Amino acid sequence: MNETSSKGLVWFRRDLRSADHAALYHALRSCQQVFAVFVYEREILEPLPRTDRRVAFIHDALADLERQLSAWVNHHHAGQAPVHGVLIQRYGNSADEIPALAQALGVQWVFANHDDEPFALQRDRQVRGRLAERGIGLKTFKDHVIFERQEVLSAAGHPYTVFTPYKNAWLKKLTPADLAPYPTESLAAGLRTPPKDLATPPMALAQLGFDQAVHTSDKLGKGSQGGQSLLADFLPRLDRYDKTRDYPAVKGPSYLGIHLRFGTVSVRQVAALAWRRAQEQSPGAQVWLNELVWRDFYAQILANFPQVTQASFKPAYDKIEWEKGVLAKARFDAWCMGATGYPLVDAAMHQLNQTGYMHNRLRMVAASFLCKHLGLNWRWGEAYFAEKLNDFDLASNNGGWQWASSSGCDAQPFFRIFNPVLQSKKFDPDGKFLARYLPVLAQLPPALRHAPWMAPAELLGSVRLGQDYPLPIVDHQEARAQTLARYRCVQTTPAKGG
Repeated sequence: MNETSSKGLVWFRRDLRSADHAALYHALRSCQQVFAVFVYEREILEPLPRTDRRVAFIHDALADLERQLSAWVNHHHAGQAPVHGVLIQRYGNSADEIPALAQALGVQWVFANHDDEPFALQRDRQVRGRLAERGIGLKTFKDHVIFERQEVLSAAGHPYTVFTPYKNAWLKKLTPADLAPYPTESLAAGLRTPPKDLATPPMALAQLGFDQAVHTSDKLGKGSQGGQSLLADFLPRLDRYDKTRDYPAVKGPSYLGIHLRFGTVSVRQVAALAWRRAQEQSPGAQVWLNELVWRDFYAQILANFPQVTQASFKPAYDKIEWEKGVLAKARFDAWCMGATGYPLVDAAMHQLNQTGYMHNRLRMVAASFLCKHLGLNWRWGEAYFAEKLNDFDLASNNGGWQWASSSGCDAQPFFRIFNPVLQSKKFDPDGKFLARYLPVLAQLPPALRHAPWMAPAELLGSVRLGQDYPLPIVDHQEARAQTLARYRCVQTTPAKGG
């Protein structure tokens, strides 16, 4: 088959941008005519809450992507009537929609970027098989990470399961070529508008069964344009990222998590910026690059050890006896609602419930509290974060929860138990974050907000503990002792620290 005279279809998934897009580049480079499609996956959308912020974000990103693609087509066909609707949109199952559309368009190839989540791999196997029945090929490319799958291996040829040696190998392997963007716009003359009978007007959220009233916050940034604005806002703060990233009341993070998750910003662009500044000895850039390496690390853990979605990476940790029954359910509900009586944990959960975002330091504190204070199975928390986080990513979420519960491949030791009061005093010393999400505690002097139950009654003012704000549902020292006993089945090192 002569690819240079063929038609291609680019299937957008978790890569909702036109610039620096691997699959789009390869399609435009090898095909004379290229079409574009996105499928709202019924199997993914149907179980979601009807007011899911991520669906609204995707909806905005697709509108932005459509504008970009149509602008490219109009630029290369100046003098002709302006076109729109370059991006075909479908709602259904990709295993049905993609082969049917590819056949109707008469394409020889479908191009997409890798997705190593178990659902996506199964879906892609089905699509590949059904395309093959029609004589159509499926080509997929790396786009979501810098290094994937088995690109970074140990000297023995095995995937790394400890972060630091992985990071060292990652940095040693990295070259400017790994960060080079794909010049999609220079090849955009090959883009085509679909025939009228296959074109679709943009779908409204209501058509998808989602609430139009609940929309993404402007703070998230809409589509790739919004992502670029957030990146530009972050760059002047990058050099201080190492000093500001742990303080939830400070504007320290990049807030690009959702854009990396849905590919509205290219990871190559972000990593190139971090790497160049890190080479110039910027401590903030070095720490930020480290976070991007963690992202790759968890992605390759999922790709090489897919069993982590069903069980602990360390099998011994599946022997732990977690709390069950009515008390466990009541504790979990209190954690979800931000009513544990520990202000930093509660403020973190209110931030998540109200905005869909949780500061990274607080993700660790809240997760540790669920497992090691409340004695609850980390899988419960993993599922709650999966439902609520705007930037939910299976590999990173699973990796983070297994880290917090000590069950993961390179997790914190089982005897490391965050003290939420000390964490609060250290990372929110003035209690500003607490006051923002727990306004009832704003009445208290800042020093008393971290542990109001320890405050003298005369300083509580009108705040009624147990009514206006809950008393702690567990005692830290008692919970610590119970956790060490609970983890006895996996202990190989004497307990220490605290």
